Amino acid sequence: MKELKDLKLMDNTKLKDLSKDKLKEEIIKSEKNLFILRMKKQTGELKQTHLMKHLRRYIARLKTLSI
Repeated sequence: MKELKDLKLMDNTKLKDLSKDKLKEEIIKSEKNLFILRMKKQTGELKQTHLMKHLRRYIARLKTLSI
């Protein structure tokens, strides 16, 4: 993952159209990606730490919509 577009985050309009099951799948996928980014940061492989911020906020958006 070198750039923000590599994370493949969906727009809010697309997220609102997803079913609850699809939202849960997207949350799980995003949390796995966040874990990978955290491990890369700890090992010094991740140079763009701003990707973690974007992914955390994306997960928060997903969790808000899934309520």
